[in-house]
Amino acid sequence: MPALVLLGAQWGDEGKGKATDLLGGSVDYVVRYQGGNNAGHTVVVGDQKYALHLLPSGILSPGCTPVIGNGVVVDPAVLLSELSGLNERGVDTSKLLLSGNAHLITPYNITVDKVTERFLGKRKIGTTGRGIGPTYADKINRVGIRVQDLYDESILTQKVEAALDVKNQLLTKLYNRRAIEAGQVVEELLGYAEQIKGYVADTTLVLNKALDDDKVVLFEGGQGTLLDIDHGTYPFVTSSNPTAGGACTGAGVGPTKINRVIGILKAYTTRVGAGPFPTELFDEDGEALRRIGGERGVTTGRDRRCGWFDAVIARYATRVNGLTDFFLTKLDVLTGWEQIPVCVAYEIDGKRVEELPYSQTDFHHAKPVYETLPGWSEDITQAKSFSDLPKNAQAYVKALEEMSGAPISAIGVGPGRDETIEINSFLS
Repeated sequence: MPALVLLGAQWGDEGKGKATDLLGGSVDYVVRYQGGNNAGHTVVVGDQKYALHLLPSGILSPGCTPVIGNGVVVDPAVLLSELSGLNERGVDTSKLLLSGNAHLITPYNITVDKVTERFLGKRKIGTTGRGIGPTYADKINRVGIRVQDLYDESILTQKVEAALDVKNQLLTKLYNRRAIEAGQVVEELLGYAEQIKGYVADTTLVLNKALDDDKVVLFEGGQGTLLDIDHGTYPFVTSSNPTAGGACTGAGVGPTKINRVIGILKAYTTRVGAGPFPTELFDEDGEALRRIGGERGVTTGRDRRCGWFDAVIARYATRVNGLTDFFLTKLDVLTGWEQIPVCVAYEIDGKRVEELPYSQTDFHHAKPVYETLPGWSEDITQAKSFSDLPKNAQAYVKALEEMSGAPISAIGVGPGRDETIEINSFLS
């Protein structure tokens, strides 16, 4: 049975939650392998809408075991709040597994995140202020707090004191803030220990055994390819690896066990936060995409920047992730446009460029080269097969597929769980 990676092929917010939830009924485990509560998923089940920030989308699928892997950074207060909210709505959360090696977002990580971003002023990168970056920095600096540390008060205290030795110097002498008391942080963190203890497990062992037993495991990335710390539009990126390779390190599973890598693409392009965005629209079309598509960040509440589809980015995502399939979402949002521009290349310093430039400077100066495709006016939300789509919608999908370099195996034609056209099964 397959192990699948499902990830964003643009700047995030592509509809990964819908895709994960679609597969959830056929999947035994759904694993978040990176990021934190800065990555939101919206899942619509019947007339119910669920906004998930930290939990894997598979938590809404009965019979599926949701897993938070070692590569995720976890705010325990957010985790417990999200679990409580789902329990109140009748969702069974008892099967959740949380890696003991996942790092915890501490109160001082959140404080450092917020004051640092304010200090940067015009140079800010658009962080969500939720402590994600500082927590990953602590992890790399080997002063991070892991879930398992909650169960050894002596180790926890030593680690918090060591981390605050430096951070309090930064807060008091550079940012003119009050020092944070280590004892208060330790007390707050210990308060979460018993509440989450029942979820903590050796998830790497669990997942590898599941794969050995021919279970279907879906690895779910947060954010998107262009926000990857190594392969994204640096420095306007997240602090982890949403790309396919991150699934291996963030879940503790070897690359030889991955069968398929599915990239989620919107039928247009959006971005939240600062950074270059070649196809961004500042006109009525951009506002219409934002309004019709409901383009507001699930986690941030910020309006998303909107633009036409960028095939250069899609090709790049295919390359760096080794994509085997695409899931194209929100095709219905484009209904009503007579003509739909698609970015097929960039113009940089008077030269046509068809691949994403590795130079940050070049990408900042990239201008989109458009081809225009005919649109459609027919309602497509009731379409159940590819042939049900209007001819121009079919042609648009085929054009995107050819430009992007991997087959489009599913198409979202509405926000609902059942408003999806499956062309090729992801599980075959």
